[in-house]
Amino acid sequence: MQVVEREKLLGESEIPKLLLKFSVPAIVGMLVNALYNVVDMIFIGRGVGPLGIAGVRMGFPIIIVSMAFSMLIGIGANSLISIRLGQKRKEDAELILGNAMVAMVVIALSLSILGLVFMNPLLRVFGASESVMPYAQDYLSIVLYGAIFQIIGMGMNNFIRGEGNPKIAMVTMLIGAILNTILDPIFIFVFRWGIKGAALATILSQAVSGTWVLYYFFYGNSLLKVRKANLRVKPEILRSIIAIGLAPFSMQLAASVLIIFMNKGLTEYGGDIAVSAMGVINNIAMLFMMTVFGINQGAQPIIGFNYGAKKYDRVKTTLKYAIGAATTVVTIGFILTRLFPTQIIGIFSDDPQLIELGAKGLKRFLIFWPIVGFQVVSSSYFQAVGKAKQSMFLSLSRQVIILIPMIIILPKFLGLIGLFTAGPVADLVSSILTAIFLFYELKHLDRQHEDERINPKPQLGDI
Repeated sequence: MQVVEREKLLGESEIPKLLLKFSVPAIVGMLVNALYNVVDMIFIGRGVGPLGIAGVRMGFPIIIVSMAFSMLIGIGANSLISIRLGQKRKEDAELILGNAMVAMVVIALSLSILGLVFMNPLLRVFGASESVMPYAQDYLSIVLYGAIFQIIGMGMNNFIRGEGNPKIAMVTMLIGAILNTILDPIFIFVFRWGIKGAALATILSQAVSGTWVLYYFFYGNSLLKVRKANLRVKPEILRSIIAIGLAPFSMQLAASVLIIFMNKGLTEYGGDIAVSAMGVINNIAMLFMMTVFGINQGAQPIIGFNYGAKKYDRVKTTLKYAIGAATTVVTIGFILTRLFPTQIIGIFSDDPQLIELGAKGLKRFLIFWPIVGFQVVSSSYFQAVGKAKQSMFLSLSRQVIILIPMIIILPKFLGLIGLFTAGPVADLVSSILTAIFLFYELKHLDRQHEDERINPKPQLGDI
């Protein structure tokens, strides 16, 4: 897509159709990314058992840290790229792309080495019991070798969306997910490799996706290219990327810390079966949340471009439709988990104890689900317009500032049920905080719009 075509698309097209155009491929991409874990969990639950599910759950903090770094660089750089393209500064956008790629490679290799060296002590800190430890070790010892594929594939896929090619981004993710779905049952049931087979299927699939992304930016029909001259790291660019990407990074890092606290509480108050149940609940919730994240990613380049181009009415309209779409998604999830909790948990396992506990936990953990879409989209709005501090605070309010204290406090009075209640409390309070922040932000945006109307400033093209 050429620069002029992209400007016309993002700056003039009807918002509902434009959001749909960008969000649907992004949603598919995010769902596909979630399916790596969901498919693994289903086949592990059926082929290995509840202890296998608990083993994967214990390894999640390390996997989520890897995702956090891909979002730190990928989303942070993509916000800057979208704004630079809105300002008609393509060369600067390519410089950001090159620096982001170098950062991803260095981070991925470092994570793999550190994770493999310190895997066993980390798993003990995460709360792995003696019965779960072997399963967690088997899974992580293979997955950690594929960290570079996960970070490159997921992180740089943001740039494909950011330059206006969401369909290609969707295909990139689909390739890996379809391959993973094919390889999982072969490796687990045919070759009888158990949990190691699931891990191997995951990294092979991510390797294919990562290779596809690199080919696109080096040799494909991309607007932006990875150029050798741009691979020299510039500290000022990395600082800007990190400043904007810090909010989603912190949210994912917080999710890792959250799982550690949750796992330790689950082991203490409910044992290994409670860890398995929460592993299933989180995978179900992830499917709906990834849809919301896809809406976010679809809205981000639209909001970023129009904010950079000072088209504030289009910024507000995009935000309104994104919130409406996200709320619809999580409300559907809420209804389904009210009506069919046992059947949904039963997809992952046929263990009666896991199904009973998982169904109870699912209904309680998602009790305030209908308001979560608003909270997530609204907090991400601040990230899209480059207001990193507000976005980081609102993102952390749900997963750290409120939720972790609730995980520590509530079980002391309510036992295991307190752990399932901590999530809804955090959802409610963080949504109220987000509503307050957004109210004042939109008032400020209205004042900016009015100032621009009364005292218009010359654009680059007018000079």
